[in-house]
Amino acid sequence: MEFKEVIKNRYSCKKYSDKQVEPEKLTFILEAGRLAPTAKNLQEQHIYVIQSAEKLAVIDKLTPCRYGAPTVLVVAFDKNNVFTYPGEKRDSGAEDATIVATHLILAAADEGVDSCWLNYFDPDKAAELLGLSENEEVLMILDLGYAAEGAGPLPNHTSRKPLSETVTYL
Repeated sequence: MEFKEVIKNRYSCKKYSDKQVEPEKLTFILEAGRLAPTAKNLQEQHIYVIQSAEKLAVIDKLTPCRYGAPTVLVVAFDKNNVFTYPGEKRDSGAEDATIVATHLILAAADEGVDSCWLNYFDPDKAAELLGLSENEEVLMILDLGYAAEGAGPLPNHTSRKPLSETVTYL
């Protein structure tokens, strides 16, 4: 698919079929995340692939937003391996993991796999229930799968502000 079409047509899927993402497509998606740029190339991200009924039940305890997705990716980052900006007010952890997550989403769309970025959960509880180490912070949960019959974008999907409202040339 042309990149312009990928970014135009990708939407947050809210209803999945039970068809599992094929291993080769999942590998392609994960590889796209691995290739994402990170500050100082620290690659502090860690992606957890969840497909077992037991672990999907844990996700269901964390959020009502799995929407039946048969695969869930949890994107976390190592808080001890981040670039700290001059002034020491910010670090690159969340932004690097966000870049990785965006690569995952766009690669999924390119492969014909639907997704939904989940942020309706407690990151600390997610880390605890998934047994992550103390130095890992969960950024997001990503549903992956194939849209169920009748699923589609929300009505406001194509509603966008004009560039003049979101971009200023200085």
